[in-house]
Amino acid sequence: MNHFYRIIGCLACLGMLFLSATASAESTTVTLYKASGSGEGEAIGTVTFTDQSDGISIQTDLKDLPPGLHGFHIHEHPLCTPTEKDGKIVAAGNAGGHYDPEKTGKHLGPEGGGHKGDLPVLNVAADGTAKESMHVKGLTVSEIRNRSLMLHEGGDNYSDTPEPLGGGGARIACGVIQ
Repeated sequence: MNHFYRIIGCLACLGMLFLSATASAESTTVTLYKASGSGEGEAIGTVTFTDQSDGISIQTDLKDLPPGLHGFHIHEHPLCTPTEKDGKIVAAGNAGGHYDPEKTGKHLGPEGGGHKGDLPVLNVAADGTAKESMHVKGLTVSEIRNRSLMLHEGGDNYSDTPEPLGGGGARIACGVIQ
C-alpha cells in the first residue's frame, strides 16, 4: 500500500510541474497602428506573442494592409512616433533599429544568428488581411517587452542589400510591446 501512495504522490508532483510550466508561459497582445510622418494612425489589428518551450508563437489578426509580402521585426525602442533623419520625416523612426542585443550588425532572418528582432515575413492576403501563425526560436515574451513591433512596406530578403536592410522599405505599421 505504501508503494501505491508513492506512485500517487509522484503523479501529483508531475501534474503540478506541468501546470506550473503551463501557467508560467507569458503572453502579450500588441495593437498595431498605421504609421505615418504625422504620427500614429488608425488601429489595424493585433499580434499576440506567447512563450513556447523553445521560443515564441506569433498569431496575427490584421486588416487594411497592402497585399503582398512585408518585412516584420521587433525594433529596439517602445516608441512609434516619427523622427527626422537626413532632413526627412521617418514614420515610427523613434522605434530605432532592429532588436540586436548581441550587436551582430547582421540582418540574417529569424534564427539566422543576426538581429534577434528578425521575424518571418508577413504575407498579407489580397483582401488586406493577415491571419497567420508563426514560430520563432530563441525569443521570449519577457525579452521583447518594452520594444516595438514594426511592419515594413516591402518584403524582406534577410540581407543587407538592397539598402537598407534587405529592401523592407518604409515603416507602415507599428505597435508598442508591453
